[in-house]
Amino acid sequence: MAPKKRTIRTIPPERTAMAELPAAERARTFGEVACGYALEDALRETERCLFCPDEPCVRGCPVGIDIPGFIKRLGERDFRGAYDTITDTNLLPAICGRVCPQETQCEGVCTVGDTYAPVAIGRLERFVGDMAIGEGWANVPYVEPNGLKVAVVGSGPAGMACAADMAKAGCAVTVFEAFQQPGGVLRYGIPDFRLPNTVVDAEIEKLTRLGIVFRANTLVGRLFTIEQLVGEMGYDAVFIGTGAGTPTFMGIPGESLNGVLSANELLTRCNLMHARDFPAYDTPLDLGRRVAVIGAGNTAMDAMRVSLRLGAEEVLCVYRRGREEAPARAEELHHADEEGIRFHWLTNPVEILDDGSRGVRGMRCQRMELGEPDASGRRRPVAVAGSEFELPCDTVVFAIGTNANPILGQTTPIALDARGYIATDATLRTSLDGVFAGGDIVTGAATVIEAMGAGRRAAAAMKRYLGLRDTDAVYQDAAPDGELFGIAAAERNYARVRVA
Repeated sequence: MAPKKRTIRTIPPERTAMAELPAAERARTFGEVACGYALEDALRETERCLFCPDEPCVRGCPVGIDIPGFIKRLGERDFRGAYDTITDTNLLPAICGRVCPQETQCEGVCTVGDTYAPVAIGRLERFVGDMAIGEGWANVPYVEPNGLKVAVVGSGPAGMACAADMAKAGCAVTVFEAFQQPGGVLRYGIPDFRLPNTVVDAEIEKLTRLGIVFRANTLVGRLFTIEQLVGEMGYDAVFIGTGAGTPTFMGIPGESLNGVLSANELLTRCNLMHARDFPAYDTPLDLGRRVAVIGAGNTAMDAMRVSLRLGAEEVLCVYRRGREEAPARAEELHHADEEGIRFHWLTNPVEILDDGSRGVRGMRCQRMELGEPDASGRRRPVAVAGSEFELPCDTVVFAIGTNANPILGQTTPIALDARGYIATDATLRTSLDGVFAGGDIVTGAATVIEAMGAGRRAAAAMKRYLGLRDTDAVYQDAAPDGELFGIAAAERNYARVRVA
Protein backbone atom coordinates (compact mmCIF):
# COMPACT_ATOMS: atom_id res chain seq x y z
CA MET A 1 0.00 0.00 0.00
CA ALA A 2 1.33 3.43 -0.93
CA PRO A 3 2.40 5.59 2.02
CA LYS A 4 -0.10 8.18 3.10
CA LYS A 5 0.62 11.68 1.82
CA ARG A 6 1.92 14.01 4.50
CA THR A 7 0.14 17.22 5.36
CA ILE A 8 0.91 19.99 7.80
CA ARG A 9 -1.60 18.40 10.19
CA THR A 10 0.05 14.97 10.20
CA ILE A 11 3.72 15.85 10.69
CA PRO A 12 5.39 16.39 14.10
CA PRO A 13 4.94 20.10 14.84
CA GLU A 14 8.04 20.51 17.00
CA ARG A 15 11.50 20.81 15.48
CA THR A 16 13.82 18.12 16.85
CA ALA A 17 16.21 19.64 19.38
CA MET A 18 19.97 19.13 19.09
CA ALA A 19 22.16 18.54 22.14
CA GLU A 20 24.79 21.15 23.02
CA LEU A 21 27.68 21.29 25.43
CA PRO A 22 26.63 23.19 28.56
CA ALA A 23 27.67 26.85 28.43
CA ALA A 24 29.72 26.72 31.65
CA GLU A 25 31.67 23.72 30.36
CA ARG A 26 32.32 24.91 26.82
CA ALA A 27 33.25 28.57 27.41
CA ARG A 28 36.85 27.64 28.29
CA THR A 29 37.38 24.79 25.82
CA PHE A 30 37.43 24.47 22.04
CA GLY A 31 35.19 21.40 22.03
CA GLU A 32 32.37 21.55 19.48
CA VAL A 33 29.31 23.27 20.94
CA ALA A 34 26.60 21.67 18.78
CA CYS A 35 26.71 17.90 19.30
CA GLY A 36 24.70 16.88 16.23
CA TYR A 37 21.74 14.53 15.88
CA ALA A 38 21.63 10.96 17.09
CA LEU A 39 20.05 8.50 14.65
CA GLU A 40 16.63 8.64 16.29
CA ASP A 41 16.72 12.45 16.22
CA ALA A 42 17.51 12.52 12.51
CA LEU A 43 14.81 9.97 11.64
CA ARG A 44 12.22 11.89 13.63
CA GLU A 45 13.13 15.16 11.89
CA THR A 46 12.78 13.55 8.45
CA GLU A 47 9.12 12.93 9.33
CA ARG A 48 8.53 16.70 9.26
CA CYS A 49 9.32 17.10 5.53
CA LEU A 50 6.25 17.48 3.31
CA PHE A 51 8.17 16.65 0.09
CA CYS A 52 6.61 19.66 -1.60
CA PRO A 53 6.22 19.23 -5.39
CA ASP A 54 7.53 22.75 -6.06
CA GLU A 55 10.65 22.21 -3.86
CA PRO A 56 11.26 25.77 -2.62
CA CYS A 57 14.15 24.53 -0.46
CA VAL A 58 16.06 23.38 -3.55
CA ARG A 59 15.69 26.83 -5.10
CA GLY A 60 16.84 28.36 -1.82
CA CYS A 61 20.09 26.34 -1.87
CA PRO A 62 22.92 28.11 -3.77
CA VAL A 63 24.17 24.77 -5.13
CA GLY A 64 20.74 23.21 -5.70
CA ILE A 65 20.98 20.15 -3.43
CA ASP A 66 18.06 17.73 -3.94
CA ILE A 67 16.91 18.32 -0.36
CA PRO A 68 13.62 16.36 -0.45
CA GLY A 69 15.48 13.52 -2.18
CA PHE A 70 18.16 13.16 0.47
CA ILE A 71 15.65 13.54 3.33
CA LYS A 72 13.46 10.81 1.80
CA ARG A 73 16.40 8.41 1.56
CA LEU A 74 17.50 9.26 5.07
CA GLY A 75 14.00 8.56 6.38
CA GLU A 76 14.08 5.20 4.61
CA ARG A 77 17.42 4.45 6.34
CA ASP A 78 19.16 4.49 2.97
CA PHE A 79 22.04 6.45 4.46
CA ARG A 80 24.48 5.93 1.61
CA GLY A 81 21.77 6.93 -0.85
CA ALA A 82 21.19 10.15 1.12
CA TYR A 83 24.93 10.87 0.98
CA ASP A 84 25.09 10.16 -2.74
CA THR A 85 22.15 12.51 -3.34
CA ILE A 86 23.79 15.39 -1.44
CA THR A 87 27.20 14.90 -3.02
CA ASP A 88 25.78 15.06 -6.52
CA THR A 89 26.03 18.83 -6.00
CA ASN A 90 27.87 19.39 -2.69
CA LEU A 91 31.02 17.50 -1.72
CA LEU A 92 31.26 19.15 1.73
CA PRO A 93 28.06 18.18 3.59
CA ALA A 94 29.67 17.87 7.04
CA ILE A 95 31.01 21.42 6.65
CA CYS A 96 27.94 23.06 5.13
CA GLY A 97 25.64 21.37 7.63
CA ARG A 98 27.55 23.20 10.37
CA VAL A 99 28.30 26.67 9.04
CA CYS A 100 25.77 27.55 6.33
CA PRO A 101 23.06 30.06 7.30
CA GLN A 102 20.22 27.68 6.46
CA GLU A 103 17.73 29.97 8.18
CA THR A 104 18.08 32.48 5.32
CA GLN A 105 18.48 29.93 2.53
CA CYS A 106 16.84 26.48 2.30
CA GLU A 107 15.12 26.59 5.70
CA GLY A 108 14.10 30.20 5.16
CA VAL A 109 11.73 29.16 2.35
CA CYS A 110 10.66 25.79 3.81
CA THR A 111 6.88 25.39 3.50
CA VAL A 112 6.65 23.87 6.98
CA GLY A 113 8.07 27.14 8.29
CA ASP A 114 4.84 28.91 7.32
CA THR A 115 3.13 27.11 10.22
CA TYR A 116 5.79 25.58 12.46
CA ALA A 117 9.56 25.84 12.77
CA PRO A 118 11.06 24.80 9.41
CA VAL A 119 12.57 21.38 8.83
CA ALA A 120 16.10 21.27 10.28
CA ILE A 121 17.72 20.73 6.87
CA GLY A 122 21.20 21.80 7.99
CA ARG A 123 21.22 19.42 10.95
CA LEU A 124 20.11 16.55 8.70
CA GLU A 125 22.82 17.39 6.17
CA ARG A 126 25.42 17.41 8.94
CA PHE A 127 24.16 14.03 10.21
CA VAL A 128 24.65 12.49 6.77
CA GLY A 129 28.04 14.16 6.30
CA ASP A 130 29.28 12.99 9.69
CA MET A 131 28.09 9.45 9.01
CA ALA A 132 29.97 9.49 5.70
CA ILE A 133 33.18 10.53 7.47
CA GLY A 134 32.71 7.85 10.10
CA GLU A 135 32.05 5.16 7.49
CA GLY A 136 34.77 6.34 5.12
CA TRP A 137 32.37 7.02 2.24
CA ALA A 138 33.50 9.07 -0.76
CA ASN A 139 32.09 9.45 -4.24
CA VAL A 140 35.04 8.99 -6.58
CA PRO A 141 33.80 8.29 -10.12
CA TYR A 142 35.97 6.81 -12.82
CA VAL A 143 37.50 9.73 -14.70
CA GLU A 144 39.15 9.51 -18.10
CA PRO A 145 42.03 12.05 -18.18
CA ASN A 146 41.65 14.57 -21.00
CA GLY A 147 45.19 15.98 -20.94
CA LEU A 148 44.13 19.45 -19.81
CA LYS A 149 45.67 21.22 -16.81
CA VAL A 150 43.70 23.55 -14.54
CA ALA A 151 45.07 25.76 -11.75
CA VAL A 152 42.92 26.87 -8.81
CA VAL A 153 44.22 29.76 -6.70
CA GLY A 154 42.89 29.49 -3.15
CA SER A 155 41.65 26.39 -1.32
CA GLY A 156 38.57 27.86 0.33
CA PRO A 157 35.02 26.73 -0.48
CA ALA A 158 34.91 28.36 -3.94
CA GLY A 159 38.25 26.88 -4.95
CA MET A 160 37.41 23.41 -3.65
CA ALA A 161 34.05 23.29 -5.42
CA CYS A 162 35.61 24.40 -8.71
CA ALA A 163 38.52 21.97 -8.33
CA ALA A 164 36.17 19.04 -7.71
CA ASP A 165 34.06 19.72 -10.81
CA MET A 166 37.11 20.17 -13.04
CA ALA A 167 38.74 16.99 -11.70
CA LYS A 168 35.55 15.05 -12.40
CA ALA A 169 35.69 16.41 -15.96
CA GLY A 170 39.08 14.73 -16.43
CA CYS A 171 41.39 17.70 -15.89
CA ALA A 172 44.61 17.54 -13.92
CA VAL A 173 43.87 20.06 -11.14
CA THR A 174 46.40 21.78 -8.90
CA VAL A 175 45.19 23.98 -6.03
CA PHE A 176 47.61 26.67 -4.81
CA GLU A 177 47.20 27.76 -1.18
CA ALA A 178 49.14 30.61 0.45
CA PHE A 179 48.95 29.18 3.97
CA GLN A 180 50.61 26.01 5.21
CA GLN A 181 47.45 23.92 5.11
CA PRO A 182 44.52 23.85 2.68
CA GLY A 183 41.01 24.87 3.64
CA GLY A 184 41.07 28.64 3.40
CA VAL A 185 38.57 30.41 5.62
CA LEU A 186 37.16 27.05 6.71
CA ARG A 187 40.42 26.39 8.54
CA TYR A 188 41.78 29.78 9.57
CA GLY A 189 38.54 31.72 9.97
CA ILE A 190 36.13 29.39 11.79
CA PRO A 191 36.99 28.11 15.29
CA ASP A 192 36.95 24.43 16.20
CA PHE A 193 33.95 24.87 18.48
CA ARG A 194 31.90 25.61 15.35
CA LEU A 195 33.81 23.62 12.72
CA PRO A 196 36.47 21.18 13.96
CA ASN A 197 39.58 20.99 11.79
CA THR A 198 39.22 17.20 11.81
CA VAL A 199 36.06 17.66 9.72
CA VAL A 200 37.85 20.01 7.30
CA ASP A 201 40.70 17.49 6.99
CA ALA A 202 38.30 14.63 6.27
CA GLU A 203 36.46 16.53 3.53
CA ILE A 204 39.71 17.70 1.89
CA GLU A 205 41.04 14.13 1.92
CA LYS A 206 38.06 13.11 -0.21
CA LEU A 207 39.06 15.73 -2.77
CA THR A 208 42.55 14.27 -3.01
CA ARG A 209 40.94 10.96 -3.98
CA LEU A 210 39.73 12.72 -7.12
CA GLY A 211 43.37 13.33 -8.02
CA ILE A 212 43.41 16.98 -6.95
CA VAL A 213 46.89 18.13 -5.89
CA PHE A 214 47.19 20.76 -3.14
CA ARG A 215 50.32 22.95 -3.09
CA ALA A 216 50.53 24.85 0.20
CA ASN A 217 52.85 27.73 1.12
CA THR A 218 52.44 29.05 -2.43
CA LEU A 219 51.47 32.71 -2.68
CA VAL A 220 50.39 33.33 -6.25
CA GLY A 221 51.25 36.88 -7.23
CA ARG A 222 54.56 36.72 -5.36
CA LEU A 223 56.18 33.40 -6.34
CA PHE A 224 54.71 33.61 -9.84
CA THR A 225 51.90 35.46 -11.59
CA ILE A 226 48.59 34.49 -13.14
CA GLU A 227 50.09 35.15 -16.59
CA GLN A 228 52.84 32.66 -15.84
CA LEU A 229 50.27 30.04 -14.88
CA VAL A 230 48.54 30.28 -18.27
CA GLY A 231 51.82 30.87 -20.07
CA GLU A 232 55.11 29.17 -19.30
CA MET A 233 53.60 26.89 -16.61
CA GLY A 234 51.23 25.40 -19.17
CA TYR A 235 47.82 25.60 -17.45
CA ASP A 236 44.88 25.64 -19.85
CA ALA A 237 42.58 27.53 -17.48
CA VAL A 238 42.80 29.20 -14.07
CA PHE A 239 40.21 29.82 -11.37
CA ILE A 240 40.82 32.53 -8.76
CA GLY A 241 39.05 31.94 -5.45
CA THR A 242 41.27 33.81 -3.02
CA GLY A 243 38.46 35.24 -0.90
CA ALA A 244 38.40 38.65 0.72
CA GLY A 245 40.72 38.53 3.69
CA THR A 246 42.02 42.08 4.02
CA PRO A 247 40.58 43.52 7.25
CA THR A 248 38.63 46.74 7.49
CA PHE A 249 39.30 49.35 10.17
CA MET A 250 37.38 52.48 11.12
CA GLY A 251 40.12 55.10 10.71
CA ILE A 252 39.75 56.40 14.26
CA PRO A 253 42.63 57.64 16.45
CA GLY A 254 44.57 54.94 18.28
CA GLU A 255 44.24 52.12 15.77
CA SER A 256 48.05 51.73 15.61
CA LEU A 257 48.39 51.01 19.33
CA ASN A 258 49.66 47.68 20.60
CA GLY A 259 46.66 45.58 21.52
CA VAL A 260 44.62 46.53 18.44
CA LEU A 261 44.12 43.76 15.89
CA SER A 262 41.65 42.47 13.34
CA ALA A 263 39.38 39.50 13.86
CA ASN A 264 41.13 37.84 10.90
CA GLU A 265 44.49 38.06 12.67
CA LEU A 266 43.04 36.83 15.97
CA LEU A 267 41.28 33.86 14.38
CA THR A 268 44.18 32.93 12.10
CA ARG A 269 46.66 32.95 14.98
CA CYS A 270 44.28 30.90 17.10
CA ASN A 271 43.00 28.41 14.50
CA LEU A 272 45.84 27.94 12.03
CA MET A 273 48.86 28.86 14.15
CA HIS A 274 47.61 27.09 17.31
CA ALA A 275 47.73 30.03 19.71
CA ARG A 276 45.00 28.18 21.59
CA ASP A 277 47.60 25.47 22.37
CA PHE A 278 50.33 27.81 23.68
CA PRO A 279 52.95 26.97 24.98
CA ALA A 280 52.85 23.63 23.13
CA TYR A 281 52.95 25.81 19.98
CA ASP A 282 55.10 28.92 19.90
CA THR A 283 52.29 31.36 19.08
CA PRO A 284 51.64 33.56 22.12
CA LEU A 285 48.51 35.71 22.07
CA ASP A 286 48.12 37.68 25.30
CA LEU A 287 44.76 39.43 25.12
CA GLY A 288 44.69 40.78 28.68
CA ARG A 289 41.75 40.67 31.07
CA ARG A 290 39.19 42.67 29.08
CA VAL A 291 38.63 42.34 25.31
CA ALA A 292 36.33 44.59 23.27
CA VAL A 293 35.22 43.36 19.84
CA ILE A 294 33.78 45.94 17.43
CA GLY A 295 31.05 44.46 15.23
CA ALA A 296 28.18 41.98 15.56
CA GLY A 297 28.46 39.61 12.60
CA ASN A 298 29.39 35.93 12.68
CA THR A 299 33.11 36.75 12.60
CA ALA A 300 32.66 39.07 15.58
CA MET A 301 30.87 36.29 17.48
CA ASP A 302 33.74 33.92 16.69
CA ALA A 303 36.32 36.47 17.83
CA MET A 304 34.50 37.09 21.11
CA ARG A 305 33.99 33.44 21.93
CA VAL A 306 37.62 32.64 21.02
CA SER A 307 38.79 35.43 23.35
CA LEU A 308 36.91 33.83 26.23
CA ARG A 309 38.54 30.50 25.53
CA LEU A 310 41.98 32.12 25.35
CA GLY A 311 41.59 33.34 28.92
CA ALA A 312 39.95 36.77 28.81
CA GLU A 313 37.97 37.41 31.99
CA GLU A 314 35.45 39.68 30.28
CA VAL A 315 34.55 40.07 26.60
CA LEU A 316 32.49 42.97 25.25
CA CYS A 317 30.59 43.33 21.99
CA VAL A 318 30.45 46.94 20.80
CA TYR A 319 27.99 47.57 17.98
CA ARG A 320 26.56 50.81 16.67
CA ARG A 321 23.11 49.36 15.94
CA GLY A 322 20.73 47.26 18.05
CA ARG A 323 20.40 43.52 18.51
CA GLU A 324 17.66 43.27 15.89
CA GLU A 325 20.00 44.74 13.27
CA ALA A 326 22.98 42.52 14.12
CA PRO A 327 24.02 40.49 11.04
CA ALA A 328 25.12 37.42 13.03
CA ARG A 329 23.07 34.22 12.90
CA ALA A 330 20.53 33.96 15.73
CA GLU A 331 22.23 30.74 16.87
CA GLU A 332 25.59 32.50 17.21
CA LEU A 333 24.06 35.37 19.20
CA HIS A 334 22.32 32.83 21.43
CA HIS A 335 25.55 30.93 22.10
CA ALA A 336 27.46 34.16 22.82
CA ASP A 337 24.74 35.19 25.28
CA GLU A 338 24.92 31.83 27.04
CA GLU A 339 28.69 32.05 27.36
CA GLY A 340 28.58 35.42 29.09
CA ILE A 341 29.48 37.93 26.37
CA ARG A 342 28.44 41.45 27.41
CA PHE A 343 26.70 43.39 24.64
CA HIS A 344 26.93 47.15 24.27
CA TRP A 345 24.28 47.89 21.66
CA LEU A 346 23.89 51.33 20.06
CA THR A 347 27.50 52.12 20.91
CA ASN A 348 30.08 53.50 18.47
CA PRO A 349 33.84 53.81 19.17
CA VAL A 350 35.36 57.16 18.29
CA GLU A 351 38.89 56.76 19.72
CA ILE A 352 41.13 54.04 21.15
CA LEU A 353 42.87 55.32 24.27
CA ASP A 354 46.64 55.07 24.91
CA ASP A 355 47.84 53.75 28.30
CA GLY A 356 51.00 55.90 28.00
CA SER A 357 53.17 53.01 26.80
CA ARG A 358 51.63 52.62 23.32
CA GLY A 359 49.19 50.04 24.65
CA VAL A 360 45.40 50.08 24.96
CA ARG A 361 43.64 51.23 28.12
CA GLY A 362 40.15 51.63 26.71
CA MET A 363 37.92 53.20 24.08
CA ARG A 364 36.05 56.46 23.95
CA CYS A 365 32.56 55.63 22.69
CA GLN A 366 29.40 57.46 21.76
CA ARG A 367 25.78 56.45 22.31
CA MET A 368 23.72 56.03 19.16
CA GLU A 369 20.06 55.98 18.23
CA LEU A 370 18.44 54.55 15.11
CA GLY A 371 17.14 56.79 12.36
CA GLU A 372 15.76 56.01 8.92
CA PRO A 373 16.85 52.87 6.99
CA ASP A 374 20.01 53.14 4.89
CA ALA A 375 21.03 51.29 1.69
CA SER A 376 21.36 48.01 3.61
CA GLY A 377 17.73 48.20 4.70
CA ARG A 378 18.71 48.56 8.33
CA ARG A 379 17.99 51.71 10.33
CA ARG A 380 20.88 54.15 10.18
CA PRO A 381 22.69 54.79 13.50
CA VAL A 382 22.77 58.47 14.51
CA ALA A 383 25.06 59.85 17.25
CA VAL A 384 23.43 61.16 20.43
CA ALA A 385 24.89 64.57 21.25
CA GLY A 386 26.88 64.77 24.49
CA SER A 387 26.77 61.00 25.09
CA GLU A 388 30.49 60.14 24.99
CA PHE A 389 31.90 57.81 27.64
CA GLU A 390 34.98 55.65 28.24
CA LEU A 391 34.92 51.87 28.07
CA PRO A 392 37.95 50.26 29.76
CA CYS A 393 39.64 47.35 27.88
CA ASP A 394 43.07 45.83 27.24
CA THR A 395 42.55 44.64 23.66
CA VAL A 396 40.43 45.93 20.78
CA VAL A 397 39.44 43.61 17.93
CA PHE A 398 37.93 44.97 14.71
CA ALA A 399 35.35 42.67 13.12
CA ILE A 400 33.54 45.08 10.79
CA GLY A 401 34.14 43.38 7.46
CA THR A 402 36.88 42.62 4.96
CA ASN A 403 38.14 43.81 1.59
CA ALA A 404 39.72 42.11 -1.40
CA ASN A 405 43.33 41.01 -1.05
CA PRO A 406 45.22 43.45 -3.32
CA ILE A 407 48.15 41.19 -4.29
CA LEU A 408 46.74 39.78 -7.52
CA GLY A 409 45.52 43.19 -8.64
CA GLN A 410 48.98 44.62 -7.98
CA THR A 411 50.89 41.91 -9.87
CA THR A 412 48.50 41.04 -12.70
CA PRO A 413 46.80 43.36 -15.24
CA ILE A 414 43.40 41.90 -14.40
CA ALA A 415 40.36 44.21 -14.44
CA LEU A 416 39.02 45.19 -11.02
CA ASP A 417 35.74 46.82 -10.10
CA ALA A 418 35.40 50.11 -8.25
CA ARG A 419 35.77 48.37 -4.87
CA GLY A 420 38.98 46.54 -5.85
CA TYR A 421 37.36 43.13 -6.35
CA ILE A 422 37.98 41.12 -9.52
CA ALA A 423 35.55 42.07 -12.27
CA THR A 424 33.84 39.22 -14.15
CA ASP A 425 31.07 38.76 -16.66
CA ALA A 426 27.94 36.70 -16.00
CA THR A 427 29.89 33.46 -16.54
CA LEU A 428 32.58 34.53 -14.01
CA ARG A 429 35.13 35.04 -16.78
CA THR A 430 37.70 37.75 -16.07
CA SER A 431 39.44 40.17 -18.42
CA LEU A 432 42.31 37.66 -18.90
CA ASP A 433 41.79 34.90 -21.44
CA GLY A 434 41.29 31.54 -19.76
CA VAL A 435 41.07 33.04 -16.26
CA PHE A 436 37.89 32.84 -14.18
CA ALA A 437 37.10 34.01 -10.65
CA GLY A 438 34.38 33.53 -8.07
CA GLY A 439 33.42 33.72 -4.42
CA ASP A 440 34.30 36.55 -2.05
CA ILE A 441 37.05 37.91 -4.34
CA VAL A 442 34.26 38.82 -6.80
CA THR A 443 31.21 39.49 -4.62
CA GLY A 444 32.70 40.52 -1.30
CA ALA A 445 32.05 38.56 1.88
CA ALA A 446 29.33 35.95 1.47
CA THR A 447 28.48 32.49 2.82
CA VAL A 448 30.36 29.23 2.40
CA ILE A 449 27.63 27.69 0.24
CA GLU A 450 27.35 30.82 -1.94
CA ALA A 451 31.09 30.63 -2.56
CA MET A 452 30.74 26.97 -3.48
CA GLY A 453 27.93 27.83 -5.87
CA ALA A 454 30.20 30.40 -7.53
CA GLY A 455 32.97 27.82 -7.84
CA ARG A 456 30.62 25.39 -9.57
CA ARG A 457 29.28 28.06 -11.93
CA ALA A 458 32.82 29.01 -12.86
CA ALA A 459 33.68 25.34 -13.45
CA ALA A 460 30.76 25.03 -15.89
CA ALA A 461 32.04 28.07 -17.79
CA MET A 462 35.58 26.71 -17.76
CA LYS A 463 34.38 23.45 -19.29
CA ARG A 464 32.74 25.38 -22.10
CA TYR A 465 35.91 27.40 -22.61
CA LEU A 466 38.00 24.23 -22.76
CA GLY A 467 35.60 22.54 -25.15
CA LEU A 468 34.52 19.90 -22.63
CA ARG A 469 31.03 18.48 -22.60
CA ASP A 470 29.36 19.35 -19.30
CA THR A 471 27.83 16.07 -18.18
CA ASP A 472 25.85 17.90 -15.48
CA ALA A 473 23.86 19.74 -18.15
CA VAL A 474 20.79 18.44 -19.96
CA TYR A 475 21.34 18.45 -23.70
CA GLN A 476 18.63 18.99 -26.29
CA ASP A 477 17.76 16.57 -29.07
CA ALA A 478 19.18 17.22 -32.49
CA ALA A 479 18.72 20.77 -33.69
CA PRO A 480 16.57 21.46 -36.79
CA ASP A 481 19.66 21.44 -39.01
CA GLY A 482 20.14 17.77 -38.10
CA GLU A 483 23.18 15.71 -37.22
CA LEU A 484 26.60 15.16 -38.73
CA PHE A 485 28.13 11.74 -38.13
CA GLY A 486 25.61 11.23 -35.35
CA ILE A 487 26.52 14.45 -33.50
CA ALA A 488 23.85 17.11 -33.02
CA ALA A 489 24.83 20.41 -34.62
CA ALA A 490 24.56 22.23 -31.30
CA GLU A 491 27.13 19.85 -29.80
CA ARG A 492 29.79 19.99 -32.52
CA ASN A 493 33.04 20.96 -30.96
CA TYR A 494 36.63 21.71 -31.76
CA ALA A 495 40.03 20.33 -30.88
CA ARG A 496 42.49 22.40 -28.87
CA VAL A 497 45.98 22.56 -30.36
CA ARG A 498 48.99 23.89 -28.49
CA VAL A 499 51.56 25.41 -30.84
CA ALA A 500 55.13 24.55 -29.86
